[in-house]
Amino acid sequence: MKPYYKTDNGQLFCFDNVKYLNTVNDNTFDLTVTSPPYDNLRDYKGYSWDFEALAKELYRTTKVGGVVVWVVGDATIKGSETGTSFKQALYFKEIGFNLHDTMIYQKGGQGATGSNLSYWQDFEYMFILSKGKIKTFNPIKDRKNKTKPSKKKESQGHRFKDGSVKPKRIITRKEFGRRMNIWTYHESGTREKHPAVFPEKLATDHILSWSNKNDLIFDPFMGSGTTAKMCEKSNRKWIGCEISEEYCEIIKHRIETEVNQLKLEF
Repeated sequence: MKPYYKTDNGQLFCFDNVKYLNTVNDNTFDLTVTSPPYDNLRDYKGYSWDFEALAKELYRTTKVGGVVVWVVGDATIKGSETGTSFKQALYFKEIGFNLHDTMIYQKGGQGATGSNLSYWQDFEYMFILSKGKIKTFNPIKDRKNKTKPSKKKESQGHRFKDGSVKPKRIITRKEFGRRMNIWTYHESGTREKHPAVFPEKLATDHILSWSNKNDLIFDPFMGSGTTAKMCEKSNRKWIGCEISEEYCEIIKHRIETEVNQLKLEF
């Protein structure tokens, strides 16, 4: 299958994602980072997609130890949230994925929705799905610790059978610790003439967390190309699918701009 556009690091296919994945070998992708269209909240020019077929193909084509990051929310219809996000997470578990973590993308007031009979909804779920035991985790450590950095001896409180006590060890308390699983982004991303662009930093943080340099990253709903752009910046390989040719042109322009900028920097 010929790509619509490609760089040294990646390929974009202007094609249905399930039909594309049907051509891909088992255990191909190290990581998927995507935000699918959900319920009736986003206009994708009338295109429809088959969630269950895509979920099965993602499981087949993800490497053992690989991860799928699934960023999704729910619409409120006739006063009730649909619960589609939970149904999708449970289906992923049914077909073999582990629900490794349920994370929150807090929008920081950007694009909050709701009614006068509820609190404003300011988040989406980020389901971290793994195929078996996760093979790569590079924790981001940018949470400032409340106590000052220090080194001190601490006892483990363990006594052996002969009566001796386990010796104390040196504990190093650093300035920054591992962040929590609620991630807040106060910028909503460049719109790029696309209705649903997630923040570039959100994509970057997941790419850095769950993959290593030269790993292969997939996005079945490339949209405006955020995942591809941040893969280019992070020295990852990438493949993306986008069924709308209009959006493919947006992606092409955005990636070309990024690649040219990177060439100037080096």
